[in-house]
Amino acid sequence: MASDNGTNFVGAEKELRIAFQQCMADIKLRSFFADSNIEWRFNPPAAPHMGGYWETGVKRVKYHLKRVLGEVPLSYEEFNTLLTEIEACVNSRPLCDNSEAAGDLEVLTPGHFIVGEPLKSIPEPEGQGFRGNLRQRWQAISAMRQHFWRRWRDEYLVSLQRRTKWFRSSRNIEEGDVVAVFNEPNPPTKWTIARVIKCHHGTDGRVRVVTLKTPHGELVRPIVKLCLLPTRGDLFHEETNNLS
Repeated sequence: MASDNGTNFVGAEKELRIAFQQCMADIKLRSFFADSNIEWRFNPPAAPHMGGYWETGVKRVKYHLKRVLGEVPLSYEEFNTLLTEIEACVNSRPLCDNSEAAGDLEVLTPGHFIVGEPLKSIPEPEGQGFRGNLRQRWQAISAMRQHFWRRWRDEYLVSLQRRTKWFRSSRNIEEGDVVAVFNEPNPPTKWTIARVIKCHHGTDGRVRVVTLKTPHGELVRPIVKLCLLPTRGDLFHEETNNLS
């Protein structure tokens, strides 16, 4: 486990260490912990920037949460509910394909590492923003979640669409690649994932348009509306390049 040097994390590590030492009297537990090789590593004090990607995630949540909440006062229970739903939104993001089967569109998400499966939520009607009666607390919180979801989803997909200067050519999208479709009106935690089944090349030989297979049928989209997810081959080549 890795974390920053927050007092809550340091206190939790201390409590777990005491409990661990008490458990070492049991031979079965001792062998379990020895085989698990569990270790808690802290960043240096006053160095949250060394958290890398997880601190980037915290920054994104704080950035959008401040703009979603504004001056709306929430009770502890309401704020806890909103943060839990935001956590589900953030941890539902697609990371890479989870299967090479042509008909399987399930992708790997952070939720798989937390609960062992994709995070799910019940679709709700689109909210009317923050102008309603604040006594209807649930509708207000639901509107906040949907507002956060739209802002954060678009930012995440844009980060997958980064285009650097063409000093070297990148590979064409190929049949069998898994993509996330940009600008689709999905409810929270729902992503439009599709597999490329046909490529349409331009006059220069580059793929400009593709035909996609989704759980609800086929779509034709330009590649500018697609976010290519890493495949196992891409991850293997990237790790090979890093080692070399």
